[in-house]
Amino acid sequence: MSSESLIAASTIIAFGLIILGVAFGSAVGDGMVASKAVEAIARQPEARPNIFTFMFLGVGILEAVPIISIGLAFYLLLVVAKVPTLLEHLK
Repeated sequence: MSSESLIAASTIIAFGLIILGVAFGSAVGDGMVASKAVEAIARQPEARPNIFTFMFLGVGILEAVPIISIGLAFYLLLVVAKVPTLLEHLK
């Protein structure tokens, strides 16, 4: 196993772990925000429009982190480790 293939393999594994963590964390966070919004609406139905506004703000802010993380993961994959170039050399 050459050093180039080791770099490519470790970068692909790191990319997969980053995507896994981002997807799992985002799903848990979205679920928590939505469940708390439903609880709040059940307690005080007349505040529903206000609760929905803040719920969507919270979900929007929560979704910014996975988008940034996915961008950094692709940067790691394509720019830092240059995996497509390494894969061409391994052929």
